[in-house]
Amino acid sequence: MIVSKSSGILPRPRRPACRPLTGRLDCPETGQRRRIVTAEFPILLARVYDPAEAGAGARLLVDRLWPRGMAKAALHLDDWPKAVAPSTALRQWFHATPGNWPEFRHRYETELAAEPQAVEQCLTWCRKGPVTLLTATRDRTQSHAIILRDWLLARL
Repeated sequence: MIVSKSSGILPRPRRPACRPLTGRLDCPETGQRRRIVTAEFPILLARVYDPAEAGAGARLLVDRLWPRGMAKAALHLDDWPKAVAPSTALRQWFHATPGNWPEFRHRYETELAAEPQAVEQCLTWCRKGPVTLLTATRDRTQSHAIILRDWLLARL
């Protein structure tokens, strides 16, 4: 809701879905101006073993290893940017020491910063339309795909 000094509470105008929101707005707490930019298209997460959804956009496999039991023809990939996946050493370290999610996040973000071309390849897909990041990870709450999605959204 938007509060107007003269007439009270007004309904917030609706924005069409998948349209970019860019511009300068005042922060209600501090009154400072801040720039707000959101992604034009959504970045979704899915497991490779889930059925493909219609309208989910480009499908990018973000694992370094090919998922077990999946035929290449059955996955319907648009791209496989292996360089944005965690390194083998980082992946093995994380599986050997579960519970170190904040440290894994920090190390993985360091690896992403060292691979600007691979990140730019993913950003190119994100600018064209909706993107689904595919991973074989079982744990959907602590997956490198979540970190990658946040990294991409911060750079759009």
